[in-house]
Amino acid sequence: MPMTVPMTVTAHRPAGTAALHISARGPARDIEAHGDPARSSTIGLLSTYPPTQCGLATFTAALREHLNVPTGRVGVVRVVDQQESHPGPEVVAHLVNGSADSAQSAVRHLNEFDAVVVQHEYGIYGGADGCDVLDIVEALTVPTIIVFHTVLQEPTQGQRQILQRLLHCADVVVTMTETARRRLLQSYAAEPAQVIVIPHGAVDHGPIRIRHRSTGRPLILTWGLLGPGKGIEWAIDAMPGLRDLRPRYLVIGKTHPKVLEHDHEAYREGLLRRAKLRGVSDIVEFDDSYLGVTELANLVEQADVVLLPYDSREQVTSGVLIEAVAAGRPVVSTAFPHAIELLTDGPGLVVPQRDPIALESALRRVLCEPGLAESMSASAAQKAPDLLWGAVAGRYRQIAEALVSAAALAVGP
Repeated sequence: MPMTVPMTVTAHRPAGTAALHISARGPARDIEAHGDPARSSTIGLLSTYPPTQCGLATFTAALREHLNVPTGRVGVVRVVDQQESHPGPEVVAHLVNGSADSAQSAVRHLNEFDAVVVQHEYGIYGGADGCDVLDIVEALTVPTIIVFHTVLQEPTQGQRQILQRLLHCADVVVTMTETARRRLLQSYAAEPAQVIVIPHGAVDHGPIRIRHRSTGRPLILTWGLLGPGKGIEWAIDAMPGLRDLRPRYLVIGKTHPKVLEHDHEAYREGLLRRAKLRGVSDIVEFDDSYLGVTELANLVEQADVVLLPYDSREQVTSGVLIEAVAAGRPVVSTAFPHAIELLTDGPGLVVPQRDPIALESALRRVLCEPGLAESMSASAAQKAPDLLWGAVAGRYRQIAEALVSAAALAVGP
């Protein structure tokens, strides 16, 4: 279960420890207290953001929407690879990777908010392993929350140094799983009270209806940006053994932009050839759409089972997994850390990576074993309320408000 957020915290610029004991900032940094007790705190977000099509952008858009309150605006400094026009008034600046001027502008705009939430993923910032984010974060003078979307068990030296410096800069660090939190404590020497677990948010589908499988073709669904490591090839290899069930395996999503830039559609084309070679072209269907939130929610609700055949043994966060569970859909997944943590007590079945026979067996169980899919949905329904965006954003705002209040107390009248 996620940790309970303490109600009393002390911002650790200047030095201070309290309920969170999060004294990680260096003493040379003086925190700026912007808090006004008559209004909610303003919050700046540093991340990719739509129209960029990636999981982090989708995450940040949903978080911003649910953080917004009438008296406390939420603005975005959007990370891009080249200068673009601003997509909406909520985007206050662009951080153009490789541009020193835009970095200075990003810092200036972020420091105008009462608190900042930084989304961290190695691949979105400039420099080796995204090291350019360090210059931004180290220049912030307001309470800072850093969200780690990836925490590697075996990082390179450069990756480890980046995470450790970010830990030093953060007032609070958020991970989305206990596995990621444990890794930070054991492998990165994080302070236990500095690291809070808040799950990845999900769309509110309303009351989850426990339904029986339709008599038509069962829908097996995989979605998300496509690229090597998604494990779709092993799912295709599992389909011949399920032909008697007449399934429809729908793989929906565009090729990841960075994969497309370097390898074009080689991965997708290879999967199409594989499906033809295995004789399952009539079962496997590819759709290169990037669905909006409502369209995706409607599609997920139609799935008889959501399939996550990922190759990774490192992945500590999966928005797809959270969305599937929040929608009450049965899940079959390979054994990456987030899936093990979320599924093994009921909402899904976990199988080894790169094992088509295990995938076939698990899918057949969900689709055929009496009562299994229904019990999975019931288990998912119990978890869903804590995963919804409203609850998740409320916890981020609670932390931000506490940090801003603590900063104001530390600075004094």
